[in-house]
Amino acid sequence: PLYPRHCRVVGIDLSAGMLEKARERVRVHGLDHVELSRMDAGQMEFADDSFDTVMAAYVVTAVPDYRKVVTEMIRVCRPGGRIIMLNHFSNGNKLIAAVEKVISPLCKHIGFRTDLSLSTVLEGTSLLVARKEKVNPLRFWHLVECVNKKNGSAPSLN
Repeated sequence: PLYPRHCRVVGIDLSAGMLEKARERVRVHGLDHVELSRMDAGQMEFADDSFDTVMAAYVVTAVPDYRKVVTEMIRVCRPGGRIIMLNHFSNGNKLIAAVEKVISPLCKHIGFRTDLSLSTVLEGTSLLVARKEKVNPLRFWHLVECVNKKNGSAPSLN
């Protein structure tokens, strides 16, 4: 219900269970502008440059191959479009980063990495960070808005 109704919203998930929960929310809230599909984020079925904005919430550190997913997000987002990630990235505080590194093997068993940095995720990509802010009460998660500069597109930071 948070996305404006004039926007076409497309949601994907590999999990049938998660899609069923999403379909129920779409039904309860009457979200006729939302489409849902079962799809692998690392191999999306959309054409190149299909979206103005690509949003990935709690995805990058939860998938087996984050590079494949980020590459796909760049591919399906138009040049100059936005890629927004809401995710935990490793902390800049050395003490917290050390703890994250120690607990990372345990967290991987429950499906999430604690030791992945934003700079590592963005390395070698066409993404330019336009905005980054810490969110949630403990401030361990980040909302990162990037401009997709693929094909040399000029960044639009407004």
